[in-house]
Amino acid sequence: MAQAKPKIRGRVTFNEDICKGCGLCVQACPVNIITLDNSKINAKGYHPATVTDMDKCIACASCALMCPDVVITVERL
Repeated sequence: MAQAKPKIRGRVTFNEDICKGCGLCVQACPVNIITLDNSKINAKGYHPATVTDMDKCIACASCALMCPDVVITVERL
């Protein structure tokens, strides 16, 4: 019997203080787990990006590649 390939898990963190809420990471996420947090306003006056379900992160780093301000860190677990 073939072994199932282990699912890659990831952890995404945002430097919320410098996120300008442009939404490019939201559009780039293939599993749709990133959203702009309308309940927070950062030091720059924007709604920062946040992850809604970290367990679904596949560590593809598409969000980090799209971020023009380099506020996203992606780690593979």
